[in-house]
Amino acid sequence: MKDKRAVALMYAQNSTAPRVVAKGAGFMAQVIEQRAKEHDIPVAIEPELVELLVQLDLNSLVPPELYAAVAEVLAWAFEVDGRTADDLREA
Repeated sequence: MKDKRAVALMYAQNSTAPRVVAKGAGFMAQVIEQRAKEHDIPVAIEPELVELLVQLDLNSLVPPELYAAVAEVLAWAFEVDGRTADDLREA
């Protein structure tokens, strides 16, 4: 059985794409999820996308071929958090 994996993304207003700010498997994946929950950051369960994102280096930008999948997750997270894309532009 494969260890659970997790990836944390951050999307800054002045960035061209979201950035991988944390990633890990097993215990580290649990820590990433726990920290997100402690800070009221929505956690999406997308194993196929995580498998692609964990291959990226820390602090690297999400590549264009993953934009659509990541955009869906970010849109979901904004909706769950009660925010809109306009909120991001104003930040």
